[in-house]
Amino acid sequence: MIGQVGTVLLLFAALLVLCGLAVTAAIRARNMQIWLGSYLRRRRRPAAVEEPIHLMFCFVDHFEPAWGKVDVPTQRARVDRWCRDYRALASAHRDADGRPPQHSFFYPEEEYLEEHLSKLAALCADGYGEIEIHLHHDDDTEDNFKRTISRFNALLHERHGALPRDPATGQLRFGFIHGNWSLDNSRADGRWCGINNELILLRELGCYADFTLPSAPSDTQTSMINAIYYATDDPLRGKSHDTGAPVRVGGKASGDLMIVQGPLGLNWRERKFGVIPRIESSDVRRNCPPTPERVDDWVRTGIHVQGRPEWVFVKVHTHGTQERDMDTLLGASAHAMHRHLETRYNDGRHYVLHYVTAREVYNIIKAAEAGCRGNPHDYRDHELPPPPGVAGAHAASRRQGA
Repeated sequence: MIGQVGTVLLLFAALLVLCGLAVTAAIRARNMQIWLGSYLRRRRRPAAVEEPIHLMFCFVDHFEPAWGKVDVPTQRARVDRWCRDYRALASAHRDADGRPPQHSFFYPEEEYLEEHLSKLAALCADGYGEIEIHLHHDDDTEDNFKRTISRFNALLHERHGALPRDPATGQLRFGFIHGNWSLDNSRADGRWCGINNELILLRELGCYADFTLPSAPSDTQTSMINAIYYATDDPLRGKSHDTGAPVRVGGKASGDLMIVQGPLGLNWRERKFGVIPRIESSDVRRNCPPTPERVDDWVRTGIHVQGRPEWVFVKVHTHGTQERDMDTLLGASAHAMHRHLETRYNDGRHYVLHYVTAREVYNIIKAAEAGCRGNPHDYRDHELPPPPGVAGAHAASRRQGA
């Protein structure tokens, strides 16, 4: 009898070990060991939060017309569909300030074609978003990086009315998303960047904030998650933005670059094989549509400036020009997402909805840091004005929301 019990215990122990090994393998296969500890130790938003809660909803797009190395007619068709269908989509929706959904087009320097940017600039001039900078590069050098960004900054501003000038310095300012997620040489194999002091260079070139993250399940994902923080560059190593100093009310800018993250966590409702939770990385596309349940999860994550929990930032991302995803991004799923935002999170008592661009996110964050309170709509241009190409539409929307 004792021998049988011992055998059963040994088998049970072996089963536990195998399960543990399987879980460990699954975690490492998706690089979850990088950030899972932070997720499990996360602090919930304070229970007592002043109402109404103001929700800043920001949609950033790695907008790549040449994705898949397609020909120019295919690129043109992609851009034309966005300029046509996004107008129709956004025109059907409004936030508390009377503004339609805002799309931040992070356009890749290496894919520049004047006709594409001219069409996007016209869309933005009509009040539907702003243009920022995206870059894919590999084995790059400091000098080439500086030339590339400086040249593209000037081109976007002078030819397409994009990017604002800093009122204090006159420098062009821009938001940034790194191609292949590899900000500051953050891939383990060193590919798709090559520069260990990229945060410093971006700051010097006028970058106001990076919007790359989250990047899970990539190994470029940082251990710090669901945060708005200042990262300090270490030129001797990559991935210096792995951690940083949270932006807080009453604080000051520090380090080299502000990092604005979108929600990252585990989705237990849509488990793989009914057991393994999926990673919620705030990515929107056909195989991960923006369902009301996901929207609720994004809001519950409660990303905010420390000391201002009633201002919540939800930043989601996509790769908008891939045909397989366009019906989701420009059709019924997107309409459903905005209807849910405008009904569940815009009642005026518990929640107030604000559709914001990446630049406006930065401005509202800086306003919170400076101790500003009340309606974030008043701080959309707190530090950086709208770029010249959208200034008219922006002024009109402010008058409408007043």
